[in-house]
Amino acid sequence: KTENVSNMHKENTGDAPSAHTPRVRHHRKRNTDVVAGAGKPNGSHLLVNDSSKYKSFLVRAYSTVWMIGGFALIVYLGHLYITAMVVVIQIFMARELFNLLRKTHEDKQLPGFRLLNWHFFFTAMLFVYGRILSQRLVNTVTPDKVLYRLVTSLIKYHMAICYSLYISGFVWFILTLKKKMYKYQFSQYAWTHMILIVVFTQSSFTVANIFEGIFWLLFLLPASLIVINDIFAYICGFFFGRTPLIKLSPKKTWEGFIGASITTMISAFLLADIMGRFLWLTCPREDLSTGWLQCDPGPLFKQETHALPGWISNWLPWKEIYVLPVQWHALCLGLFASIIAPFGGFFASGFKRAFKVKDFGDSIPGHGGITDRMDCQMVMAVFAYIYHQSFVVPESLSVDKLLDQIITNLTLEEQQALFMKLGQVLQEKVIGS
Repeated sequence: KTENVSNMHKENTGDAPSAHTPRVRHHRKRNTDVVAGAGKPNGSHLLVNDSSKYKSFLVRAYSTVWMIGGFALIVYLGHLYITAMVVVIQIFMARELFNLLRKTHEDKQLPGFRLLNWHFFFTAMLFVYGRILSQRLVNTVTPDKVLYRLVTSLIKYHMAICYSLYISGFVWFILTLKKKMYKYQFSQYAWTHMILIVVFTQSSFTVANIFEGIFWLLFLLPASLIVINDIFAYICGFFFGRTPLIKLSPKKTWEGFIGASITTMISAFLLADIMGRFLWLTCPREDLSTGWLQCDPGPLFKQETHALPGWISNWLPWKEIYVLPVQWHALCLGLFASIIAPFGGFFASGFKRAFKVKDFGDSIPGHGGITDRMDCQMVMAVFAYIYHQSFVVPESLSVDKLLDQIITNLTLEEQQALFMKLGQVLQEKVIGS
């Protein structure tokens, strides 16, 4: 009996070795790691006896404060500095993604192969930014005749220059092909082009958004909404999360998702009202200067009065409210940032799982790499631009845009001929009337 009791005691206390015990324990640990404390009785608090999460929370909060402060300073400096920030972010993202599939042993046998990747990257950068910023560059150098002629010539041959650079890279790639390394080299070539599509698709929309107006549907508001959604999804999930949201991202919870959605919608409505009152944020930038802006913000940024229904006004001290029309558009952005944009993060989570990495990099303490912070921003930037062009920008062409096209695309002789022809047409209309 004594021997049997001793054996039973060993089995209960886990002293007896078992081939299956470690696997069971490991499996349970992975399950409970999704939402710590979810299975505790009586709904015990999520953070009980979990000091590591507090430490992670503080590190992440510290980094977030620095990022928001730096972002606010760059926005204050203006459009050109924001564009420079986007370029720096792109370079960090490209570096993180390039490193994801690199193999040290193979790279040592291919000297200069990394340089080829960056050659394609900067060629794509020249092509994208050249198309977006060409007219604003012309507007900047117009007073200087020498610079104006140089810039207009470069713009005229911009596509040919970019194509020549790309073809030189293509030939460079073919000449560097090495026996027994073909598979690795071609996979890197394809991976490089996919990175260019991912990085520059979102950046082209982002930069185009910036110069249409720092604020609202175009840059600052959608970017801010993504940050707010991410912060409150983390906070709500951190303190209240118990129900896993999606297997691709085990730390995401329904409580965090719902709490962040409500907060983002409220923030969108309030931020649109605050930001919409500053000309620095609402006026478009037509050149690459950094001076102050003055413009008519348009009807979207002018207050409208709305009378409250009787059954609501009976419970409130006021009978009407003042709303900027842009605030209704902001709600659409908030809805997208709450429901659809997080799927950019889920996509990134699946991507990292496919390559068995925790983060894309370690540039930001507590957050991972730059790419980890930009996954949802990429989705949001494209939506903001498309929404603005589809539902906000008027369909009619403006005189300024027509003049921009004339100055950029016509020679001096063609402009003079157009002037004479337009004068004749107007004179005939005046005589006819």
